[in-house]
Amino acid sequence: MKVLITGAAGFLGGYLVDELLSHGHEVVGLDNYSKYGRVTKSYDSHTRYRFVEGDAKNLDLLKDLIADCDQFVAAAAMIGGIPYFHTYAYDLLAENERIMTSSFDAAIWAWQKKRLKKINVISSSMVFEAATTFPTPEGEQLRCPPPRSTYGFQKLACEYFAKGAREQYGLPYTIIRPFNIIGIGERRARADREITSGNIKLAMSHVVPDLTQKVLKGQDPLHILGNGYQVRCYTYGGDAAIGIRLCMESDKALNEDFNISTPVPTTVVELAQKIWSKINGEKPFRYTSDKPFEYDVQKRIPDVSKARRLLGFEAKTSLDEALDEIIPWINEQLKTGGI
Repeated sequence: MKVLITGAAGFLGGYLVDELLSHGHEVVGLDNYSKYGRVTKSYDSHTRYRFVEGDAKNLDLLKDLIADCDQFVAAAAMIGGIPYFHTYAYDLLAENERIMTSSFDAAIWAWQKKRLKKINVISSSMVFEAATTFPTPEGEQLRCPPPRSTYGFQKLACEYFAKGAREQYGLPYTIIRPFNIIGIGERRARADREITSGNIKLAMSHVVPDLTQKVLKGQDPLHILGNGYQVRCYTYGGDAAIGIRLCMESDKALNEDFNISTPVPTTVVELAQKIWSKINGEKPFRYTSDKPFEYDVQKRIPDVSKARRLLGFEAKTSLDEALDEIIPWINEQLKTGGI
């Protein structure tokens, strides 16, 4: 099929474009380079890939690009780690709402007048920010309290865009919720502000690159936000891309929502120990706790049985395998000034 992907030059977008191309699909990628600046990808010259630099809020441009596409992956968003939720509390809500409005306007138009079959909405595990049921199944976002962060709230709104467009216009959809994606390609974002963590200033805002940089720079004891017992399920980007592709290809995904994640929980301290030992070997692990951010969710474990049952999806890359790829990449980026 032919697919339009917004946010194609982003972290997850890079994995997804590669996955779709490797399975015979044609991809049109749209991005305005607002997060990382200009980046190059291994598939830039692929015969079935066309990249367009532009803004996902530009409805006329979206209509032009989506006119001959079979599916649309609405992945463009202003996104970052926990510091983003506080620094850009209004912008995350307002900018992402504008992007989503244009995305759905274009998708509804293409569904009614062209050949579009479905919109795939990239939501977030943050819709479960206030969940107390673990593992957390699809549907729990309708039962638990709404997210406290504006980012999580807006991601939940994205899901209501899909439901509303289906109810009023018949637009088919799939809602996709990736959980804590890790991998290579996450560079220093233009909007990242530097944060002092112990004796080191960092601009990255996600836990794996943050911890890896600090250990590579020799920080001892290692500074961790909060007590370190926050639980996450760290999902390799390549696995997440497979899950998204299966959501796109399977008829069983039509008008459904899916948690796309590994089910394996890891505390931040356990993650830190793994990174420490891979870099420092037998050197004794020491850490200290810094004051956490308000929106640092303490536990996030998805129920992934629906994706396994309907799509046959399972995240197969272990955290150790992912870190063995990520740590050397970050080390090289530190040397070349990429992060």
